[in-house]
Amino acid sequence: MYAPFAVLPIFDQDFLTGSAMGAILKDITIVQAFLHNLPELQDIARKTFAESFAAYNTPEDMQHYLEVNLGQAQLELELSEEGSFFYLVKKEGILIGYLKINSTPGKEAAHTEKGFELERIYLLKAYQQHGIGQLLFDFAKSMAAESGADYLWLGVWEQNTGAIRFYERNGMQQFGAHSFMLGKDRQTDILMRLNV
Repeated sequence: MYAPFAVLPIFDQDFLTGSAMGAILKDITIVQAFLHNLPELQDIARKTFAESFAAYNTPEDMQHYLEVNLGQAQLELELSEEGSFFYLVKKEGILIGYLKINSTPGKEAAHTEKGFELERIYLLKAYQQHGIGQLLFDFAKSMAAESGADYLWLGVWEQNTGAIRFYERNGMQQFGAHSFMLGKDRQTDILMRLNV
């Protein structure tokens, strides 16, 4: 299994060698989150989710998701889960986003191959469209390759067309779909994968 690192100054990593990074990508650091990071993880998770989806869901459904899915008990459980890793994304020491990866096969993964899931990738809106999302995607892809996975996979809300286009530009292809509940609203995620 892949042994995650605690602090990664991404700008210096081998998997970024040769890429043309703008000034905004300087001083970007990925820090692995542990239980003692729970308050800041919960804060950034709630902020980024609300920024991304509040306009598309009822206040009641959003409040339910924030309290249950991004509540302290749930995040503590996920932080403690084997094969599940959270990373805080910082720019010049300021928390601007996070990602979650799973190195163990999920229920949506193909049974004959080893999948590596990019479960969540969120940035505050002020830091989107500056190449940081690409940096994080490359980070996850690199980790998948280092873990010996056959492919990287994720689920993306079917109405999040910007994210779908981003993943398609990175070579990901749809291989299925699944439904999930956001409060009382049943929604659909498109499942996408990329061989690594």
